[in-house]
Amino acid sequence: MKPYHQIPIQECGEPLVPIPVEQFAVESPHPYQKLGAPYGEASPYFLRQTVVTALIKAQKQLQLQHPNWRLQIFDAYRPISVQQFMVDYTFGEVVQEQNLEPETLSEEQQQEIWQQVYQFWAQPNHNPMTPPPHSTGAAVDVTLVDATGTPVDMGSPIDEISPRSYPDYYASETNKPYHAHRQLLRDVMYSAGFLRHREEWWHFSLGDQMWVWLYNQENSTPKQKARYGRF
Repeated sequence: MKPYHQIPIQECGEPLVPIPVEQFAVESPHPYQKLGAPYGEASPYFLRQTVVTALIKAQKQLQLQHPNWRLQIFDAYRPISVQQFMVDYTFGEVVQEQNLEPETLSEEQQQEIWQQVYQFWAQPNHNPMTPPPHSTGAAVDVTLVDATGTPVDMGSPIDEISPRSYPDYYASETNKPYHAHRQLLRDVMYSAGFLRHREEWWHFSLGDQMWVWLYNQENSTPKQKARYGRF
């Protein structure tokens, strides 16, 4: 269990609604769909209604500072089946990167690789009290594109399993723009009420267990419950 899974959920019943993708930048087809992730009838470009409204607000704030820049929606709603697919896919990627053979992995090697995977990916469990954040429709992975539609360099790609994914990894490197870009993304998302994952510069949430847990760390008057559970 992650620390935020201790937060109780009081589901508010708010619907999942489509993100107006024409207002944002998106990859088409979706990155996980290209890999064969089993979305079925679901769409990765859905979020809870309040979260979509906040996302639009964040982009407006961005454009006050950088006209014609946009948020790029990398990933939003993720069914449990997709979470399982991506966790398994990432495990395979780590095995390949370490030049290991899947068939000959020792139990200790498997445990070490799973630890690496679950540092950045939530477990795809079906317990309604401990849902993966993306399966609530309240978490979104985002980055920035400039006025020409070119992705802004954030210093590392989304989903990279490495310390470079930590939001403040480049904080001491004043000769590179990566930290400033990450801070800009953080600031515009925070202006709309989102809070950022402590180990992923791209992951933001609003109203789920992680959001409440992060809020409680930053405020003297804690919130008691999450309003979005698994959808």
